[in-house]
Amino acid sequence: MTSGPPAGQPDGSASASPGDGGASPGDGAAGDSAADDGAAALPPKHTPRAGRDLPMAIAVGVGVGAVAVALLALWRPGFVGLIAVVMATAVWEMRGTLQRARGIGVVWAPLVVGVVATVVTAWWWGHAAQAIGIATTALAIMFYRLAGGATGYLADVTASVFLAVYLGGFGSFATLLVHPADGFGRMLVFLIAVVCSDTGGYAVGVLAGRHPMAPRISPKKSWEGMAGSIVAAAAGGAIAMPLLLHGFWWQGAVLGVVMALVATAGDLAESQIKRDLGVKDMGSLVPGHGGVMDRLDSLLPCAVIAWILFGAFLPV
Repeated sequence: MTSGPPAGQPDGSASASPGDGGASPGDGAAGDSAADDGAAALPPKHTPRAGRDLPMAIAVGVGVGAVAVALLALWRPGFVGLIAVVMATAVWEMRGTLQRARGIGVVWAPLVVGVVATVVTAWWWGHAAQAIGIATTALAIMFYRLAGGATGYLADVTASVFLAVYLGGFGSFATLLVHPADGFGRMLVFLIAVVCSDTGGYAVGVLAGRHPMAPRISPKKSWEGMAGSIVAAAAGGAIAMPLLLHGFWWQGAVLGVVMALVATAGDLAESQIKRDLGVKDMGSLVPGHGGVMDRLDSLLPCAVIAWILFGAFLPV
């Protein structure tokens, strides 16, 4: 999730290219020459400043959010099932991305089974399911990959175990968030804080983003956008916490501020991974957003920290 849209160039490129709507070799004198020759001038290609199809992004976000909230309100185990499906889809997406970008072969079968099992069984067995799920998934990956030979063994196993922790481990904290009797409220406050962070950062970054936060990692991030994320998330948390969980407003504000910081760090971490792989998006499964992993980059690490904060503010 973006916490601060463009302060400069699109993510994944340190300089503008012709396709990005920036200056191209054909601008200036060459353009004058073409006009002198009577060539028809082509209208400049318009690229949204935020680097995404905003109407499509909003429509998809609202649709997915409506389904998630409906499941959360009507049948919380169904919401856990939705989390498991999303994690499995992310595994499939990363399998293709890593193979195309680096020739890394994600150990698909034990990984997807282990990730789904860890997320689902955490509903009944909590931390024991998390520990056993990640450990046994890592062992299964190591043993299953033996048949593929020595070439690329370490890279394949390392990437697969990383995904087991990132998707299965972090994702299972969302299960722990929704499990208590007030799980609907906990998850909704969490989502409100993260969505407010994303929306505030996006809006302020588009309108006022001038100073890049980490230009070598993600040129879209600006300090102004970061400030917008913090303010919006703090406000959303402060309003939602007393309304949905009967907690104190300041607890919601603290939660929001921390969510904004962690969401931004998670987004930067994934941007670094994408730069390492040489890709702009992790996939194209989510219209207007990129890939599934491009939407999970802030939610997954935030789920871990949110569980810790809720445990401190509202112990079960």
